[in-house]
Amino acid sequence: MMPLYRMNSLASLIMELRILFGRIRLTKLEVQILEQQFPYYGRLSEKHKREFREKLQVILTVKSFIGRAGVRVVTQEMKILIGATIVMVTFGWRNLRLSHFSKILIYPDTYYSNISKQYHRGEVNPRHGLIVLSWNCFLDGMENEKDGVNLGIHEVAHALKLENQIHYNDEFEFFNPEAFRSFQNAAKEEVIRINAGDITVFRSNGGINEDEFFAVALETFFEKPHEFFGYNPELYGSLVRLMQQDPRVWVKGIS
Repeated sequence: MMPLYRMNSLASLIMELRILFGRIRLTKLEVQILEQQFPYYGRLSEKHKREFREKLQVILTVKSFIGRAGVRVVTQEMKILIGATIVMVTFGWRNLRLSHFSKILIYPDTYYSNISKQYHRGEVNPRHGLIVLSWNCFLDGMENEKDGVNLGIHEVAHALKLENQIHYNDEFEFFNPEAFRSFQNAAKEEVIRINAGDITVFRSNGGINEDEFFAVALETFFEKPHEFFGYNPELYGSLVRLMQQDPRVWVKGIS
């Protein structure tokens, strides 16, 4: 049996060849979807819009979007908006594409998990390299971009944190260690505040554990950046350094 690291190297080579010779190109209609339905993209400079489109083309090339239950056809709107969310969260890293999570499963609505015996809106499965989303819940998260609740950001945040830890993958330890330690130290205090019932800028799910807080913090970072900064500038600053972008003014490349 081929060693895991060699299998991953072969898979990476095949993927690079797909990107080089078979990259998906965005149509005018798909760019219109970005312009009209993804506000983050509309706030970018023309230079960064080109970079965003290029990265989105790579994401669409390397990810498999798979419908489940009642989703018989995965539409271009689904691919563009979910792919754009991945690009937004990872935009601080030029070549990062969450390669371990190669499959995006899309359910029409909340779905029942035989593993947890519960209904879910979305989840991340590192064992099988899956990001799973309910399309209706995904759209609900996008409807109000300023409420700090966004399923797409939440699940991609979980995938991002896991990708940083998966050592047999070709993408790992891309987090700036100092920025991540700074975030973790401040995050512990916020989890305590949430569970104590204090008023914070974060929703209550952030108090479940540090992984959930990271995902909730990124929802708040992208959807309520000014309120987040006013509430805790130190924690916000640690995320700016970690994510290498600042949604308040949309600045990229901060080291």
